Amino acid sequence: MTELLREPNFLLNHVRQWQQESSSQQAFMEPRESKPLRPETELPGDSLVILPLRNTVVFPSTAVPLSFGRPASTHAIQEAVRRKIAIGIIAQRDPKVDVPKPEDLYQVGTVVDVIRLVTAPDGQLQLLVQGRQRFKILAYLQTEPFLVARVFILAEAAPKTKEFEARILHLRQEAQRAWSLLAGDMLGVTASFPHLDDPSALVDFVASVLDLPLEERQGILETADLEKRAQMVSDKLARHIEVLELTKKIGTETKDAMDKAQREYILRQQLKTIQKELGEGEGKGAEIEELRKNIHAAKMPPEVEKEALKELARLERMPEGAAEYSMVRTYLDWMIELPWSMATEEQIDLPKAREVLDADHHDLEKVKKRILEFLAVRKLNPAGKSPILCFVGPPGVGKTSVGQSIARATNRKFVRQSLGGVHDEA
Repeated sequence: MTELLREPNFLLNHVRQWQQESSSQQAFMEPRESKPLRPETELPGDSLVILPLRNTVVFPSTAVPLSFGRPASTHAIQEAVRRKIAIGIIAQRDPKVDVPKPEDLYQVGTVVDVIRLVTAPDGQLQLLVQGRQRFKILAYLQTEPFLVARVFILAEAAPKTKEFEARILHLRQEAQRAWSLLAGDMLGVTASFPHLDDPSALVDFVASVLDLPLEERQGILETADLEKRAQMVSDKLARHIEVLELTKKIGTETKDAMDKAQREYILRQQLKTIQKELGEGEGKGAEIEELRKNIHAAKMPPEVEKEALKELARLERMPEGAAEYSMVRTYLDWMIELPWSMATEEQIDLPKAREVLDADHHDLEKVKKRILEFLAVRKLNPAGKSPILCFVGPPGVGKTSVGQSIARATNRKFVRQSLGGVHDEA
């Protein structure tokens, strides 16, 4: 199934471990020693070290693992930890920019707490951070060797209305429903985050697990109005649920079709085994497959082919010694031999037709006259629906030879076919 929600177990395990360790001490490894990158100056209290991120938006009240390898970012983290300066995470507008400047970044980001910091052998810094608050950039205080900015914290308050309470309850229920479609348990996940009783935390958490484009995630982060943000997240969650349900339906239908095909295969194999035990075995199976191949090759009309395959299925289930077996087999052979897709071009020449009829038959004037009338109507209205001529008489009076003359007069092939298995004495 297409992953429309992000897997929370990795974050959940880290947060559980953090909750256990935070009661005793802060659990992180100190980064390697580094020299100050510029003369230390006292920064205002509303300043943050800014860490740009590619293709990632960190929401408040969520724990996110991050990896930093760019020199400016690793130096910024080391200095922030050493000098105990708060860190702000902010997304890049263009992930292809390797050394982003202030104009390459969005204006709204998230203040984070560093829960765990590990220096990898290749020099990259692996962080587990906890989102705390939204902030907006007021001004950049420095851009080299890393970004430092003065920020404004975006405060918010939950509306005290019944409509808002109902919306939050609906969002929680829909989140649980979405998680159940992925064979998970949303309430089981949120239960590990006590602060998710807070409406703002719940909205941000659901937004963080939805698989959304960067622009949409940033739009949610920048929406400080909690009621509007809850509406945005509810709408996007509803869209994902619709896609998940459709995906599940398609998957179920595909599985049912595969199960049916597998069941038919097993039954056919069992039937072959039974037939083999009865001595009917492989000979009949080859015969059935040959008939099936010939039915498809005959290019019958769809409704005729459907009926022929139905009779073939009946023949396949029928013992060879059954009274009807021979009759059904003959019927199928007759259906296959009919010239369903073969036709010759009709050429109607009335003088020639009169000449052929007179040459082949003496007298029979009424019959000849009716045939010529029939051909004249066909020539004047080729697309019209013509009647079917029926010649009636005892054997030997010329019914078949008249048909042969008509075929010769119109330059068409002659086919003689006994219908319904009736024996022709002539």
